[in-house]
Amino acid sequence: MEFTTILFDQKDDIGIITLNRPDVLNALNKTFFDDLNSCLDQLGDLALKSLIITGKGKAFAAGADISEMAGMNQAEAYSFSKRGQAVFNRVEDLVMPVIAAVNGYALGGGCELAMACDIRIAAKSARFGQPEVNLGLIPGFAGTQRLVRHIGLSNAMYYLLTADQIHSDEALQLGLVQKVCEDEELMDVTFKITEKIVSKGPQAVVKIKKVAVEGTITDFDTGSERESEEFKSLFGNEGTEGMKAFLEKRKPEW
Repeated sequence: MEFTTILFDQKDDIGIITLNRPDVLNALNKTFFDDLNSCLDQLGDLALKSLIITGKGKAFAAGADISEMAGMNQAEAYSFSKRGQAVFNRVEDLVMPVIAAVNGYALGGGCELAMACDIRIAAKSARFGQPEVNLGLIPGFAGTQRLVRHIGLSNAMYYLLTADQIHSDEALQLGLVQKVCEDEELMDVTFKITEKIVSKGPQAVVKIKKVAVEGTITDFDTGSERESEEFKSLFGNEGTEGMKAFLEKRKPEW
């Protein structure tokens, strides 16, 4: 795959998308959303079990491209917002787990992209935030929605309204990221975590993501019923093999 604003690589059954506009701190423009959307279209042919998203250079992504946005009228701004939301929703809706390896700044649209991933691993230098209010704007790629879901309403309101940046250790305390590591260890740590995930029962991994995400948008009883249905479905196949391997003290053959 070849794109203008991103790079794609694959290591065994793990895909890696790298934002590739380091000269502008990987600012997100219209071409980026086209590239990412096209890349997502092609992932289904690769039999991947997981996907890592990271940024090249000093930033994950420092936000949307202000030089491009500044010339937009209201109709164009609405379209840009909806386009970004749709593409990030596709990231969130991928069957496979998606892990963000956050290096440096993840601000504005960069923070919104990271939040669309299932897990966030942050370098110590990582900085998160939604600084749009500094420009007289609000987040446009579902930042007001996902930040509340990740860190709670009052915490989200504080960072949305003050535009304060969230340092990596604070992000860990808030639950916005799941692990913090030294900058030079970011990709190694991310790969180890990703490899641990893909070593598990592949159907179980997919079903856990599906049921857990669905549970955030439905009531408890409905979510619990979906859990029981998916739990049941693993008997007689992957789950039976896993339990048999455990009892026989051997590695399962997925």
